[in-house]
Amino acid sequence: MKQVVQNYKSGELAVLDVPVPGCKPGGVLVRTAYSLISTGTELMKVSEAGMSMLGKARSRPDQVAKVMQSVATNGLPATYRKVMGKLDSYTPLGYSLCGVVEQVGTGIDDVKVGDLVACAGNEHALHAELNWVPKNLYAPVPDGLAARHAAFGTVGSIAMQGVRRGEPQLGDVALVIGLGLIGQLVVQLLAAAGVRVVGADPDPTRCELAERLGATACGDPASPAVEAAVAELTDGHGVDQVFLAAGGGSNQPVELAARLSRDRGRVVDIGKCRLDLPWNAYYEKELDVRFSRSYGPGRYDPEYELEGRDYPIGYVRWTERRNLACFLDLVARGRVDVEPLVSHIADFDDAVETYQRLKDGDLKAVAVLFRYPEHAGEAEEAGAPAVAVPTVKRPGGGASTPARSAKAPVRLAFVGAGNYATSMLLPHLAQRDGVELSTVVTTTALSAANAQRKFGFTEATTDLDAVLGDMSIDAVFVVTRHSSHAELTRRALLAGKTVFVEKPLALTEDELADVVAAVEESGNDRLQVGFNRRFSPLLQEARQRFGVRTGPASLRYLVNAGRLQHGSWYLQQGTEGSRFVGEGGHFIDTASWLLEADPVSVYAVAASGNEDLQVVLRYPDGSTATISYVTTGSPGFPKETLDLVADGKVLRLDDFVRAAVYDARRKRWVSSRLPKARDKGQSAELAAFIKAVRTGGPMPVPLESLVATTAATLAVQTGLAGGAPVTLARAR
Repeated sequence: MKQVVQNYKSGELAVLDVPVPGCKPGGVLVRTAYSLISTGTELMKVSEAGMSMLGKARSRPDQVAKVMQSVATNGLPATYRKVMGKLDSYTPLGYSLCGVVEQVGTGIDDVKVGDLVACAGNEHALHAELNWVPKNLYAPVPDGLAARHAAFGTVGSIAMQGVRRGEPQLGDVALVIGLGLIGQLVVQLLAAAGVRVVGADPDPTRCELAERLGATACGDPASPAVEAAVAELTDGHGVDQVFLAAGGGSNQPVELAARLSRDRGRVVDIGKCRLDLPWNAYYEKELDVRFSRSYGPGRYDPEYELEGRDYPIGYVRWTERRNLACFLDLVARGRVDVEPLVSHIADFDDAVETYQRLKDGDLKAVAVLFRYPEHAGEAEEAGAPAVAVPTVKRPGGGASTPARSAKAPVRLAFVGAGNYATSMLLPHLAQRDGVELSTVVTTTALSAANAQRKFGFTEATTDLDAVLGDMSIDAVFVVTRHSSHAELTRRALLAGKTVFVEKPLALTEDELADVVAAVEESGNDRLQVGFNRRFSPLLQEARQRFGVRTGPASLRYLVNAGRLQHGSWYLQQGTEGSRFVGEGGHFIDTASWLLEADPVSVYAVAASGNEDLQVVLRYPDGSTATISYVTTGSPGFPKETLDLVADGKVLRLDDFVRAAVYDARRKRWVSSRLPKARDKGQSAELAAFIKAVRTGGPMPVPLESLVATTAATLAVQTGLAGGAPVTLARAR
């Protein structure tokens, strides 16, 4: 299928051939009839992409701060790869469309194949021939409403949410500053609610259009006409609400809002304009400044948008989906007229030319629609528990490795191509001789296309079954969200593939048991979990320098994990597991590797009110490892520090940058590397994995160790719930 994309690094726009997205549960696959270009938001994004790197940095200081923190935490090379990978990628455009349901996912019963729906979301309602849209981001189109008019649903919801934030009442007078697409819709919604509207925009054509659509008076904000109209309509008191629907770097809109508002009036910011509030003016009138967040309640909440969990109507009357449905109803009943806003309809194949004309100013428009080929003729349309560690039973001595030529390249498939895969795994594999990146599989079309372009995959697809059935593929990498790891690993093992799965292997004991059962059923034990720290060259050298241990050891591992950003999918504990379950296996595996054994018990306690954990592991020879996993520390402190004490010796590791070994007499060995040389072992781990695949030799980490580490990680949650040590008992 085709999709409009932009490279944020170069500014290049293209109509790209990408795989068809999969139809996941909880949503529908929609074939687009019309999609709407937001001449404000999208053109701002297009213009920003054309800036120099310095210009991009100046426009997004929040992102610059994140980059600097990443340098401090992960080092310069890893941060550079991650940032450049994001910049030099195709990003999607679009967020408002109307189309026909082509496939219905499980759990959906409110629409059927062939229904017309309006869709929203900058990840789901894209300028593409097909889109997968979750339940709360689409709404059925009322009978008789044309598809091109329903394509306005998302921008209509944005305007509607802005109006709701202003809380207008019958007889109020409102001022709308900025009469672009959103401003024109705000004018109509206010007029439909019985509010008298004054509009302000320097473009006389837009002023005339707003007056035709219901505004009482409009004019240039720099002229006395707007102020005079407000004075006449309000007897000199000022407007009840001001709606800021303007963009740009001028502070004129907020200054005008203060001047023309009544005492204790409301100012609602809908657009993205400069907001240097003149303190005296806003203080003296005690103005109420409000922000309107996109389409309405539910926006940016993954449980609402992705998992389909609706808000009870008794508590949240107007969600983003209800706003979308309400706007479609108003258009269908003629209370809002979007036809006069349509300045141009372009064929989808002409998307790049259309954007360029808009950017250059050759095409002056309020709203532009893309019409898709298939619809060209449709313009009208408790206690001390024990956790069982599964024992791996290998029938016949383990799986047989398919015969392969020693000279043939190792052919790899990737399931998932997110940030970790593209910044920490694929750059190492793409440069490795004897490796062929065969197929990349994702549920979203564009991420697969990006990975194919940047790393040279032979094929990009959303069809996992085809990959698992391809006998020429030697190994499958599972690099998806945590909730899918166990099931995808199980399926790949049963298909006879060698599997590399990023941590965690499983989120529950049942999932872990299913993976082990797949090994037993198939006889395929060719599995590696992405526990890379044991492969770090610095830590390996430190362990060698420490030497053979004769007595029990004490190990302390401080993980200064820090707080997650709002909106991170790691916070979706209901589906993705706790944060420690997600990454704690790294630290348990490192401790077990240093102590040369698997733990026999786990005791965990949590600090009150946050995610800080203390996890104590006990080992067969009496050794202990304490992992302090904290989220409340300083971001300036190293992320990982480790001390191993035994036999009068100490091994010290500082964030994979410095290491030292001390004996009973003096400091014996110190190694210091520059921050740019921080190496947590990914490259060495991948080299060991590829060697095992190529030669058919043992996997880099024994399967029993992978299972034991996963069981110990899961036991942390059991221990927290029960308040007692958890014995890791081998199942019999």
